[in-house]
Amino acid sequence: MSLLKSPTEIQTLKQGGEILANILQQVIEKCTPGITTGELNQFAEEMIYTAGGEPSFKGYGDPPYPSGLCTSINNELVHGIPGEVILKDGDILSLDIGMRYPKSSGLYTDMAVTVPIGKIDAQTEKLIRVTKRALEIWTSNLKAGDNLYAVAKLVQEYIEREGFSVVREMVGHGVGHAVHEDPPIPNYYIRNTEFILKEGMVLALEPMVSSGDFRIKVLDDQWTISSIDNSLTAHFEHTVVITKRGCDIITK
Repeated sequence: MSLLKSPTEIQTLKQGGEILANILQQVIEKCTPGITTGELNQFAEEMIYTAGGEPSFKGYGDPPYPSGLCTSINNELVHGIPGEVILKDGDILSLDIGMRYPKSSGLYTDMAVTVPIGKIDAQTEKLIRVTKRALEIWTSNLKAGDNLYAVAKLVQEYIEREGFSVVREMVGHGVGHAVHEDPPIPNYYIRNTEFILKEGMVLALEPMVSSGDFRIKVLDDQWTISSIDNSLTAHFEHTVVITKRGCDIITK
């Protein structure tokens, strides 16, 4: 599988990414105290199908992931399964969504945000703000010819300088022809490691940050990933295409 996408494929990805970003924004607007994560998932899936796509997470993996939207609350970092949980004031919710577009023979895009439910305290606001800024560091520092790991070092240094921890076991990835492709994209520096970016690569950049221990655990549903010490976590993600001058955000 080629890591490089053709101009035609990039155009299709941009179409799908714009649709996906619009869908996620509409889901975000429904994130208020009293709604269930299952209701958010149903809305998101309906929007994806109506747009001519298909949810890329639904049926993925073993055991098959049951939903089109990942809803991870508070200490849950990623892969939370939507259901009957009612969101309450003071929660934070990570929404991770992917779509194949068009559904018959399309390409995959992926994005995520962490949002407050009602009013949250200042330290939790900082966690969200720092994680979002970490994604901006990724997107503002990548271009063809750069070493991916040099930017990962900038991301790690920023997050740790702000008093938070970088999750090690979950990383970003290539995307497009499949939900997950090479290269793996850690949000931390690995000494003496190099991956040189090329024009036409499509990447899912996703800083994942903990307010406590950087280690994680898998919960009993075999999907939900939580911080090992149940500390609050946050997650942001964009799909981008690498260019000579920088990177273009596809999911906007």
